[in-house]
Amino acid sequence: MELKKGEAYVLGLDYGSDSCRAVLIDAFDGSEAGVSVMNYPRWAQGLYCNPQINQFRQHPQDYIDALEGTVKGAVSQAARGAAGFSAEKIKGIAIDTTGSTPCATDEQGTPLALKPAFAENPAAMFVLWKDHTAVEEAGKINQLLRSWGGINFAKFEGGIYSAEWFWSKILRVFKEDKNIAEAAASFIEHCDWMTSLLTGNRDLAGIKRSRCAMGHKAMWHAEFGGYPSEGFLSRLDPRLVKIRESLGTETYTSDTSAGGLSGEWAARFGIPAGIPVAVGAYDAHMGAVGGGVKTGALVRVMGTSTCDVIVGPRSAGPEKAVRGICGQVDGSVVPGMIGYEAGQSAFGDVYAWFKQVLMWPIEILLPEVEGVDNALKEKIRAAVSKKIIPELEKAGALLEPSDGSIIALDWLNGRRTPDANQLLKGAVTGLTLGSDAVRVYRALAEATAFGARAIVERFREEGVAIEEIIGIGGVARKSPFVMQILADVLNMPINVNANDQSVALGAAMFAAVVAGLYRDIPSAQKAIGSPIEKTYAPDPQRAAVYEKVYQRYRSLGAFIEKGTA
Repeated sequence: MELKKGEAYVLGLDYGSDSCRAVLIDAFDGSEAGVSVMNYPRWAQGLYCNPQINQFRQHPQDYIDALEGTVKGAVSQAARGAAGFSAEKIKGIAIDTTGSTPCATDEQGTPLALKPAFAENPAAMFVLWKDHTAVEEAGKINQLLRSWGGINFAKFEGGIYSAEWFWSKILRVFKEDKNIAEAAASFIEHCDWMTSLLTGNRDLAGIKRSRCAMGHKAMWHAEFGGYPSEGFLSRLDPRLVKIRESLGTETYTSDTSAGGLSGEWAARFGIPAGIPVAVGAYDAHMGAVGGGVKTGALVRVMGTSTCDVIVGPRSAGPEKAVRGICGQVDGSVVPGMIGYEAGQSAFGDVYAWFKQVLMWPIEILLPEVEGVDNALKEKIRAAVSKKIIPELEKAGALLEPSDGSIIALDWLNGRRTPDANQLLKGAVTGLTLGSDAVRVYRALAEATAFGARAIVERFREEGVAIEEIIGIGGVARKSPFVMQILADVLNMPINVNANDQSVALGAAMFAAVVAGLYRDIPSAQKAIGSPIEKTYAPDPQRAAVYEKVYQRYRSLGAFIEKGTA
């Protein structure tokens, strides 16, 4: 259909690790009419989490609170500032979330944590993507995949099943609480629960499970006729058979409508009932769409972790499985193409960890200093916290890479790809009495870039062409220091997308397609995509040095991995 400015709007909802953001865009040109962000209140207090054992759980009520707050905020902003806007012009909604982030549900698909009996039980809550409590369970799955004599159901998920993924986390929940195991009629990914909630679905059979989520994290594949077989799952735990049956056999791409917006939620938002809600997907995959993913263009979603997403055409013959990545799924990113995912379990989190280390005396010792009032102490704490990373990067940018410099590993939260292994730890070597905070920080930044290079090399080794790299997310737009190191290490230009909300924009593109405003995702990308705002070009001299330093990173990694094994 032929669109005009101000005629139709679509809503993209992006559920991140810490907050939800709603972006209301004009479907004609992608301009933002309203944006609203809300932190999860319980998560912000650190409830239900235990970082010491890598337990990270989120309460579904946080998602509900953020849902209503952000949508109403975006609509209110648009009503105040967008000429001619009215809520009746909103034509579609799409939602992305983190993942794999599953939760136990009852027969209606309601998360068990919303029931009074389980309201404070972390095992009844959503198990966040970065929860690594299921390392033992993932090991059990991988051992069975190797030994049972049947299909390797993880072959399209890189060949190694991760502790971050669906079945591992279900087994972990079963181990944590037998009452949850008995009460669970199914498990649902966060992205699928949001669409089920908005459409008013009250039936497990009525949930349109995300192709993106279930293909990348639950070993769903058309070649298998769906999920891993009953015979395989029953050997892991007979209770998994019931969960498998609750999932059905079909999955859906996000250019499909999950249903119309229910009257209840339409009234709560103040927007029309019945508008289509797209099948959900993961944030990185919709973010890649918002960032301009296409054949040959790898989009790096760069935040606390990274997800590296690229697409390629379907093969004429049997699908070739790429080793050691986070999966390849037909239609998980751009419908009609194979979506490939990789990533790093820690990226921005590496820098945040070092900041916490350096902040220790401020957080612990400053309150004990006598003769300074509390208001001044808080002012000092806030100022140091705000400036510490920018100042480290400012000083770090003055240093040149050296083959004899400090070497670090970026595996502070395990390794996602290549070859998932959540048992791995970070490491630093080459320290001397002259190794100050700036040099250590630069080594950590280089380590995250080396981890990115390992991913790019694996894709290329497996025949996936990478001709362009696009960076989106907080790190890409806020840290020229990190981006320049990345360009030098990869020896490739890095393009940065000119949008703070590329992930929500990608969701809005799917909303525009399910609303019938665009024929398909490439058409929506062309019409409402964001331009490139900056390109980081590699420096040939630094790239040559990093070629040698990268080999030291690989050697250190092999040593640490052997010791861990």
